[in-house]
This record gives sequence, structure tokens and C-alpha cells, in this order.
Amino acid sequence: MIEHKTISLADQVFQHLENDILSGKYKRGEILTESKLSAELGVSRTPIREALRRLEQEHIIEESGKGSVVIGISEKDLEDIFMIRKSLECQAAALAAQNRTEEQLKSLKETLEFQEFYLSKNDPDQIKLMDSRFHEALYKLSGSTAFYDTLVPLHKKIQKYRRASLESSSRATASVAEHRKIYEAIEAKNTALAAKYASEHVENAYKHIMRKD
Repeated sequence: MIEHKTISLADQVFQHLENDILSGKYKRGEILTESKLSAELGVSRTPIREALRRLEQEHIIEESGKGSVVIGISEKDLEDIFMIRKSLECQAAALAAQNRTEEQLKSLKETLEFQEFYLSKNDPDQIKLMDSRFHEALYKLSGSTAFYDTLVPLHKKIQKYRRASLESSSRATASVAEHRKIYEAIEAKNTALAAKYASEHVENAYKHIMRKD
């Protein structure tokens, strides 16, 4: 059930449904109706209707005569997202190495150390959470709002695939090690290495996801 918070009810419904679709709760081809969602979430149809309209604009559902059909993220979408991420994330990492402050570096290090801790505890949910926080911190370190606003939603859109990938202990271990290399390059203010390691990290993540699929 949706809780009433400071953000609008329509925003809460949108965020809830977006997360459920991108996490795989609602499967590709599943039909969502206003009446079904209203009953599930305990809200009226008005915020449901607004949320569905926004989800359609995000191209993760489409309207049909029977309701809204879940599209989610296709394999082509996945390929495109990783292509964009590989291009932009290496630039963001280079900017982070160039622009980072000691305080920002400390925050990135803390996130990395938490991820290493949860890796030692074999906790995939927390590893994934720290993975998201590491990348968001990296984008912030770039000092570019444009990079941050572009990359954060792309990272979120592939959460189902990231979760499945990081449930593999070998990939989780490799991913955290790759984060460590990115961090150390940023710490050393080595823009070329930061870009190289970020590019390799995105490429390795994509290869592992496609191998699992």
C-alpha cells in the first residue's frame, strides 16, 4: 500500500510502479489495469492514471485495448543503455579524477568499503545497494549535472539485470575489485586510468549479463 508522504500521491505511485516494472515484479507482456492497480495499492484511479501516463512516456509500458502492457527493458534497450553508459561513464570518471575534493573522495571510499564488507558477508541485496550508491557518488564527483541526470536513470533502468548479475559471487567479487581500481585512479587524479577502468567495468558488466541471459 502507498504511504502518504510529502511528495504527491501520483509521484509515489509512479515511483512504486516504475520500480516494480524495472525490478521484474511485473513481467513483460503483463497487462496492468487501473482497477487492478487501484486495489493493489489502495489509492484512487486518478493517481494511477497519471502514473501510467508517465510510464508510457518512459516507454516501459504501452496502451492497449485491454489496459497497459508492460514492455520493460528489451535486449536491444539493454545493449543501447550499456553503449551509452560505456561512452559517458568513462568521461564521468575522468572528470571525477580531475575535479574531486577530499571530502567527496572520502564519501566514495566509505561506499566502496561498505560494498567490500557486504561482499565478505555474501549479502547480494546490500552489494547491489552499495553498487548503486558507488555509481551515483561517481557521477556526482564528475561535477556535471548533465552526466548525473543522464546516468542515474540509465543505471536504474537495468536494475533487474544488475541484481541477477551481482547474485553471482564471482561477478560481485570482480565488480567490487573494479570499483576499487576506479576509486584508486580517482584518488591519484589519474584521469586516463579512471576512464579506462570505468569503461572496462561497464563492458565487463554487460558481458556477464548477456552471458547469464
